[in-house]
Amino acid sequence: MVKGVATLIRINEWTVDERRRELGARLKELDDLEAALDRLEKEVVDEQRTAAARPEIAGFLYGAYADSVIHRREQFQLASKSKEQEVSVAREALSAAYRELKKYEVVHENQQRMEAEEQARKDQAELDELGRHARNFREGQ
Repeated sequence: MVKGVATLIRINEWTVDERRRELGARLKELDDLEAALDRLEKEVVDEQRTAAARPEIAGFLYGAYADSVIHRREQFQLASKSKEQEVSVAREALSAAYRELKKYEVVHENQQRMEAEEQARKDQAELDELGRHARNFREGQ
């Protein structure tokens, strides 16, 4: 039985590791989206400086640019919300896998403790038997 539980522990450790990798990937994707949004905001500041420096050209181009930035910002925000939900799901999956692993580890520890106690009882019984034989041998002499 201990061997079966040890196998279940290894399988669940692998599952926990896999869930950690999945969570890490989702967190990286979320970070990438946030970094892209930051780059967009910096780009807007640069474009505003350029538009302020050359207002004769900006009048024609900046309006279309502003509309595209608004759209891109909305897309990044929607993607970020979606990714945050994926991160939440991945965290819950990791938590569930970890709880499952802990169950098997506790069972394994309990089995090992019980086996050690049983072995200690057997050893003590053997020692008691040897002591009885030794006592009987001495009394017989």
